[in-house]
Amino acid sequence: MSSYEDRLKALRAQLVRQQLDGFVVPLTDEHMSEYVGAYAQRLAWLTGFQGSAGSAVVLPEEAAIFVDGRYTLQVREQVDGAHWQYESVPQTSIAAWLKDHAANGARIGYDPWLHTRAWVGQATEALSQKGAELVAVDTNPVDAIWPDRPARSDAKLVVHGDDVAGRSAAEKRADMADWLTGRNADAVVLSALDSIAWTFNIRGKDVDRTPVALAYAVVHADATADLYVAPEKMDEAVAQHLGNAVRVHDRAAFADALADFSGKTVVADPERAVAAIFNGLDAGGATVLALRDPAVLPKAIKNATEIAGHKAAQARDGAALTRFLHWIASEAPKGGLDEMTAANRLEAFRKDTGCLEDLSFDTISGAGPNGAVVHYRVEERTNRPIETGTLYLVDSGGQYRDGTTDVTRTLAIGTPTDEMRHRFTLVLKGHVALARAVFPQGTRGGQLDALARQYLWAQGLDYAHGTGHGVGSFLSVHEGPQRIATFGGGDEPLAAGMILSNEPGYYKTGEYGIRIENLVLVQELAIPGAEKEMLGFETLTFAPIDRHLIATDILSSDERAWIDAYHASVLAIVGPQLSGDALAWLKAACAPL
Repeated sequence: MSSYEDRLKALRAQLVRQQLDGFVVPLTDEHMSEYVGAYAQRLAWLTGFQGSAGSAVVLPEEAAIFVDGRYTLQVREQVDGAHWQYESVPQTSIAAWLKDHAANGARIGYDPWLHTRAWVGQATEALSQKGAELVAVDTNPVDAIWPDRPARSDAKLVVHGDDVAGRSAAEKRADMADWLTGRNADAVVLSALDSIAWTFNIRGKDVDRTPVALAYAVVHADATADLYVAPEKMDEAVAQHLGNAVRVHDRAAFADALADFSGKTVVADPERAVAAIFNGLDAGGATVLALRDPAVLPKAIKNATEIAGHKAAQARDGAALTRFLHWIASEAPKGGLDEMTAANRLEAFRKDTGCLEDLSFDTISGAGPNGAVVHYRVEERTNRPIETGTLYLVDSGGQYRDGTTDVTRTLAIGTPTDEMRHRFTLVLKGHVALARAVFPQGTRGGQLDALARQYLWAQGLDYAHGTGHGVGSFLSVHEGPQRIATFGGGDEPLAAGMILSNEPGYYKTGEYGIRIENLVLVQELAIPGAEKEMLGFETLTFAPIDRHLIATDILSSDERAWIDAYHASVLAIVGPQLSGDALAWLKAACAPL
């Protein structure tokens, strides 16, 4: 099927064969993952949309694609508006749209392995108001018409040693067993891929940019576990690492195994376990406790070994990024550079460290107006030259065995306009305000979000994405439960040991984008005379911020002092890793304002 129009027609024909009047296509997999393997890229195959979050609904006469503010521009460039309506979330939802658009009595299909139980409830309720029903399918109709759908990865599991994990898998399972005992539960189902990777100290190569393996697991109250993974992914080293307390089964046996908990109390996470898991446990006679996966919080709170590893990864990554920044400062004014060339060169600098396992996401390499597309991904069709008189935004990161990085820098190519400098500096002021924040224990990320936006708001400006996301330890670059955002999360209390991004931005459609991103570590603060336990952030990312874009006249003395101190740290940490012209460039880039 050569065109997306043909694919949409084929799906509609398949729905008729399956006696359905519509179907919902989310961008996820059976593990509710954000980043998914090629086999699960149903939304991209059907619509052409390349973002990392979205959903679609197909009805007999109309279809809609749902994305958040990060993808407002991107979806219009990649998805044909002649065949698809563009819908924005959270302003609307699939359930609300179906209530308005589905026909009376319609049968709307969904794949129970790709949705949460809560979503099923919401959609069922909305459709019932039209006399319509939500129908679980045994065969996903997209899969039925996708002729060259990729197979699931058969990459081997790899051991994530205690030297980088900081705690053994046996210790983690013992903690989980204690947690279960405290809730009078017999077992917990783990379906989130990063939770399984963390709990068993294993990693994989089944998802681009995220070192996880396709698996399910059940951890029991006696600290034993069952791991469900394709047999070809195992080897002797992994088997020895897992030990006798972990029983290994074929991944294909997992669904049937859910029927084995009759009379048992089993925990499943309502956000991370799909509806089919709850259905299987219910059908098998288990008592299901809908509680958060017990790996989520300890995974987010990094131990001392993980923190030390992350700092080592950041120092290494900062030197690679600084080499790139020096290279682009030297080469861009000559002309001839484009977004793809730059992204490839940055990856090469990271590979030169000898430690890079993968990128942590596809590099966002946006020149001029492409920088205003928040989650832009360069391809041949959109590749722009990096031209003098424009801004260039590069958001990138690396996966190293000891840490996961994520950093954004915005660069002036040639002389920036006064407006560019002014708005860059408003973003920088917000970045500094968040970096310097001091707050009591129990503070949520959502309470801090306004610190980063305040200077933009004062000018009637804003940005349509969160200010900060959690980051894993050689795991997902987007890790919950912590966020700095007033929408779509941000309710988790911040705790010492959590790593988050600090990334305010500003985007002028059709002209340029600005974002400044460092990773930060939540740490306890000792404040003389304090009457509460207080927290703050330690900045972890070290690479120069473009001084050509800073309008120093609108900085306070405290802000100038923070920037100068930050650049002194960059020079101290990155400088010893450089020499020659790159070191001379860094010294100039880090000079006091």
